[in-house]
Amino acid sequence: MKTCIVTTDSYLNHNTGQGHPERADRVTVVIEHLKKINSKNLIWKKPVKFNLKYLEYAHDTNYLNTIKESFPKQGLNFLDGDTIVSPGSKEATIDAVGSILTGIDGVIKKEFKNAFCAVRPPGHHAEKQKAMGFCVYNNIAVGACYLLEKYKLKKVAIIDFDVHHGNGTQDIFYDNEKVLYISSHQYPYYPGSGAASEKGNKNNILNIPLSAGTQSHEFLNAYESIFKKLKEFKPEFILLSAGFDAHKDDPLAQINLRSKDYYTLTKRILTLSRELCDGKVVSILEGGYDLNALKESVDYHIKSFLEY
Repeated sequence: MKTCIVTTDSYLNHNTGQGHPERADRVTVVIEHLKKINSKNLIWKKPVKFNLKYLEYAHDTNYLNTIKESFPKQGLNFLDGDTIVSPGSKEATIDAVGSILTGIDGVIKKEFKNAFCAVRPPGHHAEKQKAMGFCVYNNIAVGACYLLEKYKLKKVAIIDFDVHHGNGTQDIFYDNEKVLYISSHQYPYYPGSGAASEKGNKNNILNIPLSAGTQSHEFLNAYESIFKKLKEFKPEFILLSAGFDAHKDDPLAQINLRSKDYYTLTKRILTLSRELCDGKVVSILEGGYDLNALKESVDYHIKSFLEY
């Protein structure tokens, strides 16, 4: 069975302006590096078009209408202080969502065993009614809703190892017992949410707050409680909000992971996924802002996918 990389060129046209940390180079370095992997088990796909009704399961209709009108004809439009859209963002945002849905379809239909979506903009800060933190649509939340609605799954788990708490994903699923949202993140830090006391109204949220300066062994040890919660929940599918900004070289945070720690972390998640849900895993890029650290970390992430 193969690993699929889902991506397309539209991310290049999502212009966030001069000097913005969430820039096109992030995905370009990842794709260029992955193309050097010499493996017959690595395949590439473009996102397919999807029914936009799936956005409505994760986002408020008024919000979706506002976003639709927010893409400028020219120049840049600020949705908030750091979330910026350009004319090309309209296609890029839809393709980012389409990528995770394409990955899900392929895994369910056994076209490949797992998938990684190399996309931008990221998604996990986008709430039901609010764009923020570089995110417009919550890609992974739409993916989880798609699994529940199209494939009628009863239990989907999201593991978010981005260094920032996925406030948007938590917001969308706070009352939904069918979705387990798990996040390990630096705390207190942007966006301010993610305390251990935030457990969801159905005890379906698990936040693992980590102090600035956390080292690799402390980070990996923290995943023991995450794996315990996953085993209790017994998901039928696992989605990964794969941010690589907990790396020691990342400029936007202060957690000290090394690139190869992402191999260890991914391997442990995949091993457990085999036991829980027959290895059904789709991962999507969230943060990661040092280009070299991002490229290396994704390489280790995919190496683990290919070995699994």
